[in-house]
Amino acid sequence: MVTSVKQLMAEANAAVPKITPAETREMIAKGNTLVVDVRDAHEVEKSGKIAGAVNVSRGMLEFRADPESPYHDKNFAKDKTVIVYCASGGRSALSGKALKDLGYGEVFNAGAFKDWAESGGAVEA
Repeated sequence: MVTSVKQLMAEANAAVPKITPAETREMIAKGNTLVVDVRDAHEVEKSGKIAGAVNVSRGMLEFRADPESPYHDKNFAKDKTVIVYCASGGRSALSGKALKDLGYGEVFNAGAFKDWAESGGAVEA
């Protein structure tokens, strides 16, 4: 059976709760939280990223998140709350679902970077 992007997005949005910038700030303040920017490097260079976020492009996410991968990033730990975001919320939804599939329990979609920046959230280069 063929799956469409619309179906993939519906599954991802059902599996990964969408959170607001205010909820994102609250979760970050609690600690033990990993914020992941899944945009490509050139996008991050143009606009910056959420302060403290790790930039892992969508294409490398599973490799960085899987402890069995030779490309594993030690920032990823399954006991952390993980918040993902991108430019519009689509890649972050798919990324969140991929992390859930890899066994990450607490995963949230912060949606679009511009929403964070426009809400006054801290941004770094």
